[in-house]
Formats: sequence, structure tokens, C-alpha cells
Amino acid sequence: MASRRAAIGLIAMSFAAFVSTGGACAQDYPSRPVRWVVGYPPGGATDILARLIGQRLSERLGQQFIIENKPGAGNNVGTEAVVNADPDGYTVLLVNPANGINASLYAKLNFNFIRDIAPVAGLARVPNVMIVPNDFPAKTVAEFIAYAKANPGKINMASSGNGTSIHLSGELFKAMTGVEMQHVPYRGSAPAITDLLSGRVQVMFDNMPSAISHIRAGTLRAVAVTTEKRSPELADVPTVGDTVKGYEASAWFGMGAPAKTPKPIIDKLNKEINAILAEPEMKKKIADMGGVALVGTPEDFGKIIVSETDKWEKVVKFAGARVE
Repeated sequence: MASRRAAIGLIAMSFAAFVSTGGACAQDYPSRPVRWVVGYPPGGATDILARLIGQRLSERLGQQFIIENKPGAGNNVGTEAVVNADPDGYTVLLVNPANGINASLYAKLNFNFIRDIAPVAGLARVPNVMIVPNDFPAKTVAEFIAYAKANPGKINMASSGNGTSIHLSGELFKAMTGVEMQHVPYRGSAPAITDLLSGRVQVMFDNMPSAISHIRAGTLRAVAVTTEKRSPELADVPTVGDTVKGYEASAWFGMGAPAKTPKPIIDKLNKEINAILAEPEMKKKIADMGGVALVGTPEDFGKIIVSETDKWEKVVKFAGARVE
């Protein structure tokens, strides 16, 4: 009995030491720069948001949050790099819709996103916007559908990569309208927009943050937004659903970390990000990009990841999309 009590005492002491160490770890965190991995090249919505929030985290926490762009395999290269990183809070991931989509889109992945990445905090939810070159003959969704059906094989649909919300928003459009479009994946939004501007591709369902400056400048034309309701930032632009009943898609972004990252560190990052999202200037910057801040707990963001993974699995199956 005495030995059992001693064993229980040792376990309790060890647990107390662990909790104490975790608290101390969070108190001192970060004591060196943090890598924030973005699975796309600079210039797209994921990169824009990471740099925006990362700058404020650097200022508030006194250590640099260094954005590391690791494009490839529809965001999987960057995700896998974080999955395999030390779970010490010094490597984090810009989580985006591709993380929910790829679970069903890719035939084989070297990780299970929901199991291997811990949710830290939501950042923003934004519409996608259907954009075309200025000289494209169709000006409305109905005209676009009519043109596509009259010209099969002539429309190339750009995306920021296989499995992105940009890709699947287009696949959902194809499935719900019956139009034929050739998907052309790029390694991020920025190079896709370059080819859209030159007319090499004819349409893109881009995340609004990376498209809105081109729309405002008049270098690209917005045909429709993909959300259920119109965006206040593009109040004159109708929704796809106004013409294609039941159509809805949006993009969401947040921060994740390797699964075994200490909870006190996750909670500290969550608290700091929520404080940043509550700043009037940050609210305005996100609104200017057409977005809405996703304030909440790590658990709240985890629920978004699970629900979006389930939603896009249905779309992937509906569209018959698959990447080997």
C-alpha cells in the first residue's frame, strides 16, 4: 500500500512539474523567431493574411514571425513540413480550405490533417469571386454559361492549385451548370492572375483578398461572388447563386500547429490573435479585403475545420474530382 501511495505521489509530482513547465514555457514563449509556413507563393490571399497578422504578432510578442512560402502539391508540401516539425510552437501553419479539401481530393496523403495539426485560431472568412479578363464577351453569370455551352473546350479555368477553394468553387460551378471548362492549376493565385490578365486563361474563382485590387483598378472584371449574400466591398456584384440556385462557397483561414504543441502555447497564440483581430484597424483591413474576422477559441476553429472538411468531401464526390 505504501509503495502504491508513493507511486501515485510520484505521478502527481510529475504531472504538476509538467503543468508548471508548460506554464513557464508559455510565459517565456516566444524566445526566438517563429516560422509561419504558407503553402503558396507570395501574393495570394493566404500569404497576404499571414503577413498582415504575422507583423502584428511580431510587434506584440517581441519576436519575428517569419513567413516561409513552401508551395507545391496543392498546399500539401507546406502542410507536411509543419506536421513533421518539432511541436514546440516555433513552426506554425497558415490553415486554409485546401487542408479540408485535400483529405478527400487526394488519393494518398502522408498525413491526416485533423489528427496531425492542432487548431490554434481562426483568422478570417472571405468570399471567392468569379473574375474574367476585361475583354471577355460574357458580363453576367447567365451570359457566361451560354457562352461556355456555345464554345465547348474554349474556356480555361485557372486556380491556385489542385484542392484549393478556388479550384473546387470552379468544379462546383461546372457540376451545377453543366458547362465544360479545362482546369489549369498554378502554384498560387499570383501567377494565375498574371495569366488571367494576359488572357491565357479565361476565368478564375479567386479568393477576394488577392483579386479585389485588380477589380477596383479595372484590370479584371468581377462577374459574381460565390457567397450566399453579396459582399459589402463589391455591393454592385451579384452572387453566383442569384443565377445558379443553391450555389455557395467561401474561403476560411487560420493558424495551426503540430499536434503535440503544448496547450499553454496554443492558448497564448490564440489570445494574441483574437486581440489582433479585435483591433479596429485590423478589422478594417480584413473588411477591405472582403473578409470577416473569425474570432474564437482553438476548439471553435477546430469545429470549422471538421465541418468544412465534411462539406467539401461532398463537393469533391459530386464533381468527381480526384488527384492521384
